[in-house]
Amino acid sequence: MDFLYSQESLSVVEWILRAIIAFFFLLVVARTLGQRAISQLRLIDFVISLVIGNIIAHPLSDEHLGLEGSMITTIVLVLLYLGGIFSMLEFPYIRKLINSHPIIVVKDGEIFYEGLKKARISIDVLLEELREAKVEDVKKVALAIWEANGKFSVFLNPKYEPITPLHYQIETAPFNMPRSIIKDGKIDYKELAHIQKDEHWLVSSLESSYQTKVKNVLLATVDDEYNLKVFLYK
Repeated sequence: MDFLYSQESLSVVEWILRAIIAFFFLLVVARTLGQRAISQLRLIDFVISLVIGNIIAHPLSDEHLGLEGSMITTIVLVLLYLGGIFSMLEFPYIRKLINSHPIIVVKDGEIFYEGLKKARISIDVLLEELREAKVEDVKKVALAIWEANGKFSVFLNPKYEPITPLHYQIETAPFNMPRSIIKDGKIDYKELAHIQKDEHWLVSSLESSYQTKVKNVLLATVDDEYNLKVFLYK
């Protein structure tokens, strides 16, 4: 375990061991930080990600730096991060200090230039974000907000919202999520058991409806009505 500490030089095997340990250590750290830090880079999330990345990276390229110290420092930072998250949940004033406030950039079809300046985004960025939200005309926007995590929330004026069955009081079937029972030519027996079907039913359905075998199926899904959808390798 000497390769964890500062050395004059490291062998190829020791460099590899350092990389392996750092990789799995970062996986544990990411798991501890949770999905919030991965998917929503708010200010505190960005800071912790940046610092941890730098702390772990240096010992992987410099044999004079020990890996043990970097791991201890990272653990301390993770504890501070978790403490900060729980503090924000318990104390609103701390949350206000750390998190940015949402900024209104469009309201009732009008662009707020002061909001753009405060969010530090240009007209081009605003239009790009609206296009990604499938909005081609700013005048159709009732409210557009630049959120603390750097994402846009766009709300259309009600008169431009798509017509839904609710407008005509039409009864619709309840939503159900199809289950994947074949992936990459392999049967998922757990999902198959959940719908109370067996392999014989699946194989027979494939042969009768699609004239194919399980090994030729890239993906097969089934809904609550036992409707089978099959995607073959192409």
